Amino acid sequence: MQHKPANTREKIHELIQNRWSPRAFDPNKPVNHDDLLALLEAARWAASCFNDQPWRFVVGNKAMDESAWQRAFETLVEKNRRWAKNAPLLILSVAMGHFNHNGQPNRWAMYDPGAASTSLCLQATALGLSVHQMGGFDADLAREVFKIPANCQPMAMMAVGYQADVDVLAEDFKATELAERTRIALDERFYAGLWGKRME
Repeated sequence: MQHKPANTREKIHELIQNRWSPRAFDPNKPVNHDDLLALLEAARWAASCFNDQPWRFVVGNKAMDESAWQRAFETLVEKNRRWAKNAPLLILSVAMGHFNHNGQPNRWAMYDPGAASTSLCLQATALGLSVHQMGGFDADLAREVFKIPANCQPMAMMAVGYQADVDVLAEDFKATELAERTRIALDERFYAGLWGKRME
């Protein structure tokens, strides 16, 4: 299995440093129910505008409800199916389009589920689990198979499980799995007071 801590410019918490998105999952190791609930609890306590919590998560647990897992799996693009087939959990994040307290459109509805998903990912890392978030899925099909209301937006599918050896992957995925993690330089993405003014 790969341990790929981020090579950071500044010291950060090891939980953040060690979080990454593998594709190699152990198909024979399910996630126990208590750990699944801990992931969802971490997401539940994320910050949100007006504390509206405009996220919903649809869980497909292969060990407990294979048909729900299969519905999630069928929404994935073919490239993602090739490796996500081994993940014991597939979790769809959904953004609610309107505020609960006044029914008005929620401009932050897509931002807040991202915060909740990050909390889920960090909790997974703390539990020795891995998460790989995917944009490569059919949102319209997900809406249909999970009966998602029209004012809600499917955002991302997450594969969750225990990391496996890279040998479970097809050859064309192995190089990416083994490659060093990289990020664009901090001063190229974070600005000091004005757009484009680089941080020192």
